[in-house]
Amino acid sequence: MISARPSVRASTGMLAKAGRALACWPRRRWAFAAAGAAGAALLVGAPTDVIPNPLFGRSVPVQWWNYPVLAVTAALSGLVLATYAGRPSGAGRRLGPLGGLLSFFAIGCPVCNKAVLLLLGTSGALTIWAPLQPAVAVLSIALLAVAAVRCLAGEIDCPVGTPGSS
Repeated sequence: MISARPSVRASTGMLAKAGRALACWPRRRWAFAAAGAAGAALLVGAPTDVIPNPLFGRSVPVQWWNYPVLAVTAALSGLVLATYAGRPSGAGRRLGPLGGLLSFFAIGCPVCNKAVLLLLGTSGALTIWAPLQPAVAVLSIALLAVAAVRCLAGEIDCPVGTPGSS
């Protein structure tokens, strides 16, 4: 019989390592994470007009859930970006950008997305894509969270500057 216990232990172990890595971060690294979070919020929030600005607009109003998705995306992106600072590439490096891109599509105006309009038309964007956007948002947050945990756990598994690390 196969047990799910080892994967639960592995996940718990990765979370514990991620927590230990965060506890060891100096203030400078936290400042980098905060700057990364602010940059990610602007990079995702401004073009989608979740952050109101004069350069971009929306045909469909911002949904209530767009704000918490943007906040969580920004926070997780800031953490992932801070793991890049002065570190070699490692686990989770592809999931972070993918999660950020998906969150951009998740909170964006469904009829302002040219790719969606070409594939589905205006009515399809509103009846097919718009209802899928919350699920895409959950997927994007999950990918960003996995990327953050993997990158942070990797700092404990293979710290920079120790013998044998590259």
